[in-house]
Amino acid sequence: MVMKSALRLQPYFYVLPLIVLLAFVFGYPIVRIFEFSFKMVRGVDGPWIGLRNYELVLSQGLFWESVLHNLQLLLAIPAMIAISLLVSILLYERLPGWKLYRIIVFIPFILAVPIIAVVMKRMFQFSGPVNEVLRWFSLDFMALDWIGSSNVALWTVMILIIWRESALGIILFLARLMSLDESILEAAKLDGATWRQRVWHIIIPQMRGVIEFFAVVSVITMLAAVFAYIFIMGGGRGGPGTATMVIELYIFNALIRTSLPGIAAAASVMLFLVSVLLIFPLFSARRRARAEEVGTQQ
Repeated sequence: MVMKSALRLQPYFYVLPLIVLLAFVFGYPIVRIFEFSFKMVRGVDGPWIGLRNYELVLSQGLFWESVLHNLQLLLAIPAMIAISLLVSILLYERLPGWKLYRIIVFIPFILAVPIIAVVMKRMFQFSGPVNEVLRWFSLDFMALDWIGSSNVALWTVMILIIWRESALGIILFLARLMSLDESILEAAKLDGATWRQRVWHIIIPQMRGVIEFFAVVSVITMLAAVFAYIFIMGGGRGGPGTATMVIELYIFNALIRTSLPGIAAAASVMLFLVSVLLIFPLFSARRRARAEEVGTQQ
C-alpha cells in the first residue's frame, strides 16, 4: 500500500520545484492584492478599512461603464467562432495552397499585439488606407472616423480582436478536423450529402468540445486580456473620452495615474474571481474535447 501511494505521488515530486517557484512568483502577489483590497494603501501599506474599497469601486459609474464595454466585446465571440470554423473547414478541404494559407492565417496570432495595434490604428485613421479604399469605391458614407469617434471606436477595436484571436480558433479547429475519421465524410458524400449537410450533421457535432473550449478561452480573453489592444488603439486613456475604457485599463489608471492601490486591488480581485470561475468550464470543455478526440481515434 505504501509503495502504491509513493508511486502515485512520484510525478508530483518531479514538478514540486516548479510548483514552489510558481507559488512564489504568482501566489505571493495574489495574496498581497487581496490584502491591499481591504486597506487604504499609501505607499507600501496602510490602515485596514474593510470593504470600503469595494464599495467605492462599485459606486463609480466609470467602473460600470468599463464592465459594459467588456461585455460588449463578448459580442465578438460568435463572429470569431464562425470565422474560425469556416476558414478551418476550407483548409481541411485541402484547397490548392492550403498549407501556405494555414501559415498566413496564423501569422496575426504570432505577432505581438502592440505591433498589430499600431499598424491597425494607422490603417483606420480618418485619412488612412481603409477610408481611402472606401472612397475609391465611391463608398464615402462608410468612411468613418474609426478611431476618433466614440460611437465606433470600441467596434474598431473589436474588429482588430476578431482578426487576431480568430487565428487561434482556426488552428484549434483545424487540428481537431485533422483527427476526424475521413471515411465517415466520404461515406456521407457517396450517399449524396451536400457540403452544408456534411458540415452541419457530421463535422460540427464532432467538434463540439473544442468549440466550447475556444468559446471559454475567448470569454476570458474579452474580460481580462484586452489591455494591449485598448491601450494602443485608445491612446492610452480609453479614448475618445471613455469610449474604449475596460476593466483592465480602469485598474491601470487607478494604480498608476491616480495612485489608489486599494481601489486598483479591489477591482483586480473582482476581475480575478470572475476569471477563476471561468476556468472550471474551461477545464470541463477541454476534457470533453479530449474525450471526443479519443473516441474518434478509436
